[in-house]
Amino acid sequence: MLQEILTVGFFTAFLSAAVRLAMPLMYGGLGEMIAERAGILNIGMEGVMLSGAFFSFAGAWYFHSIPMGLLCGMLGGMVVSLLHGLLTIRLAKDQSVSGLALNMLMLGVTSFLYKLISSGQSYQQVETLPSLPIPGLSAIPVIGEAFFNRDILTYLLYVLIVAAFFFYRNTNWGLNFIAVGEHPRAAESAGIPVNRYRWIAMVLNGVLGGIGGAYLVLVQLGVFTENMLSGRGYIALATVILGRYTSFGVFGAALLFGAANALQIRLQTIGVEISPYLLAMLPYVITLAAMLGAIGKNSQPEGLSKPYVKGMS
Repeated sequence: MLQEILTVGFFTAFLSAAVRLAMPLMYGGLGEMIAERAGILNIGMEGVMLSGAFFSFAGAWYFHSIPMGLLCGMLGGMVVSLLHGLLTIRLAKDQSVSGLALNMLMLGVTSFLYKLISSGQSYQQVETLPSLPIPGLSAIPVIGEAFFNRDILTYLLYVLIVAAFFFYRNTNWGLNFIAVGEHPRAAESAGIPVNRYRWIAMVLNGVLGGIGGAYLVLVQLGVFTENMLSGRGYIALATVILGRYTSFGVFGAALLFGAANALQIRLQTIGVEISPYLLAMLPYVITLAAMLGAIGKNSQPEGLSKPYVKGMS
């Protein structure tokens, strides 16, 4: 059995599966990082991604178009994030309570709507995005198949990760977003419209979270099932903490969880004599261990999750 594991084929398949499984988390984590950098904690990322998954499926099903499905998924995620923004920015309500309420709301809403559109059919399939190998790079042993023989949404994420890194480090707008999340009253005093930046952050949070949910449908599975996120939205929150609020950190943290999930699947495939229930726990155990290792390395924005009302001290 050890001989089956210590092969190039095993590591190629393992890394490819890790990247594939990490993609929804990377999109969700990047969206959450943008929101948290602006001072908004969106525990409702599970609901945002679930909305993106359902509406991408509905759009692709009704319009027979993957681009329309993706657009519907982005809009579905954005609506949920804007609802969170209404409660936390406009009405200054508790951000944690709002996020949890939205998770429960979207679980019920998507389940109801899915039963409504399924018309009694137990299984519906939509087309998925094809892989687009990059000539030359996709032929690199092990990593070529994993990173450069992917779909267009994966390549888009690579661009977004790099763009976000330079945006926060090298642009005035990026520094303004950081100021809004760290010290909103000082930022307002300096002429930075805090709430406007937070609304922009919530739009991006919803769009990226919606793509993360859509990825499950339009790339991985081609179907929608009730509660198909299965906690991925909460893991996306964890990637922001593990990634220390940087885009490359989120990428690495999401890849860690994807690798843990891929490992337990591969071990079951080759018949490792361990209870499948214990193997299914592996990704979450590794995530918890990584979270414990991050204790004492807190880098969250000072103004995170604190309601801000303009003009109030």
